[in-house]
Amino acid sequence: MNSDSTARGAKASFSADDFARALEQEQYDYTFQRGGTVRGTPIEYGQKGVYVEIGGKSPGFVPASEVSVAPTSDFASVLPIGEECEFAIIRDQDAEGQIVLSRRQFAIQQAWQQVKDWQAEGTVVPVRVTGINRGGITGTVEGLRAFIPRSHLLQKDDLEALVGQSLAATFLEVDPERRRLVLSQREAARAQALQAIATGDLASGTVASIQPYGVFVDINGVTGLLHIKQISQKSVPDLKAVFKIGQPIKVVVLDVDESRNRISLTTKSLESYPGELLEKWDLVMANAEMRLEAANQPAVTAGAAPEAAATLAETTAAAPAVESPAVESPVKPPVAPTPPAPTPTSEAASAVEPVSVAESSVAEPNGMATKILLDE
Repeated sequence: MNSDSTARGAKASFSADDFARALEQEQYDYTFQRGGTVRGTPIEYGQKGVYVEIGGKSPGFVPASEVSVAPTSDFASVLPIGEECEFAIIRDQDAEGQIVLSRRQFAIQQAWQQVKDWQAEGTVVPVRVTGINRGGITGTVEGLRAFIPRSHLLQKDDLEALVGQSLAATFLEVDPERRRLVLSQREAARAQALQAIATGDLASGTVASIQPYGVFVDINGVTGLLHIKQISQKSVPDLKAVFKIGQPIKVVVLDVDESRNRISLTTKSLESYPGELLEKWDLVMANAEMRLEAANQPAVTAGAAPEAAATLAETTAAAPAVESPAVESPVKPPVAPTPPAPTPTSEAASAVEPVSVAESSVAEPNGMATKILLDE
């Protein structure tokens, strides 16, 4: 009797709700593992950290050092009471079921994912310079420690002057496992300059390198190739006789290939005749803008050429007609020496006047034509 009562009491004390809660607890025990994440709500501030309700046997605990990426003692400003957010689990639960959480680690995980996305998109980001070392400068991006090598800085001297500044840079290496974040200010400047260059533009730059196949020209941090066949309409036997390192030059952008980071340049379109650039470098460079404008108006030039040719042809054709002896013959016809003849009658004299150029041109020499008329 007593044993049955005890058994029934035991059954009554473990209801279906108790069983459901037990299963739920097992689920939480399985989920709360180091390296994972969990959503929770801050419920209390302590001297050493923040207590967070996560639905487990005990509240999770966030140490003061793990409240945010930047050290702070103002817990309320980053983890307000009652405001749910996500945390990284940095220590498994203890005997009392409490786990240690970190908002800082979660933010870092999110930051690494963010920079990975930016790297894939080729995004230019600001880097806050915090220090220098022998190899370059150190800084922060999204709270992560970053590094820019000296070779990838636009200003390679006096690095101390860069501390505290914000530099635009793109990503060279993003490795969350090794905590390596390397960026390049030089590549960022190149990308921005590349976007500002369009095919057909006239650009000013300096000669950066001379190779057997052409000349590399630096245009605001972007290097383009002026191929030897694009320098002049006339062949160039010796590039070093024409170009010097650091020499200013104006070039026309022939093509921009952003996917391959390549720019093709030309100068031969600035020439008025083959070899002009080689003979009159200073003149071609001085009025390069005007020359490019003229070269970009082929329709106007082509339309003007026939008119100019026609005008020239008319002028050329008209000039000999004025000086032709055939035109002068009816005015002062030469008279061949003949014996004295009777004075012509008025009818004969009037017959001489109407002699036309056409008649003179098809008649015998002028003297004979006059003689025939007189005989008539």
